[in-house]
Amino acid sequence: MDNIRGILIGRMQPVHNGHLQIIDRILEEVDEIIIGIGSAQISHELKDPFTAGERIVMMSQALAEMHIDPKRYYIIPMEDINFNAIWPSHVKMMTPPFSVVYSGNPLVKQLFAEEGFEVRQPPLYDRLHLSGTEVRRRILKDENWQELVPKATADVISEINGIERLKNLSEKEISDI
Repeated sequence: MDNIRGILIGRMQPVHNGHLQIIDRILEEVDEIIIGIGSAQISHELKDPFTAGERIVMMSQALAEMHIDPKRYYIIPMEDINFNAIWPSHVKMMTPPFSVVYSGNPLVKQLFAEEGFEVRQPPLYDRLHLSGTEVRRRILKDENWQELVPKATADVISEINGIERLKNLSEKEISDI
């Protein structure tokens, strides 16, 4: 039997419980998953406050907390190239081979379908609350954001003074208006 490997790419700004629920579900369908940390070149912006390295640590520690066998996943930073027609080729060049693409993004689904890949829509869990936008909003409003993320994410955000970073970025965005 062939090993089925899927790929999921997301910004993961930050890694939250919804990401982990999706990954857990995908792992019911494939033998291995490639987790692409999207927009890897962007950080220290209000919408993208965390570096690719910080997000990789969040993800790898969160998957360890879930007791997911590290042989079942690869975490790979994926830079944007802003050239849609060749983006699937760029992704293929940066990753192990895969046969199934998981995405809810219409453009990503179209680009990979045109390249002959099987594309599946991952399930979304409580999208109203389980989103990076909501986590960042709660951090800025001093609301309970920790309930939306794994302990690993909260630990990394604490370790890097991520709350202060986000609040400073928020002030910068206001002063840039």
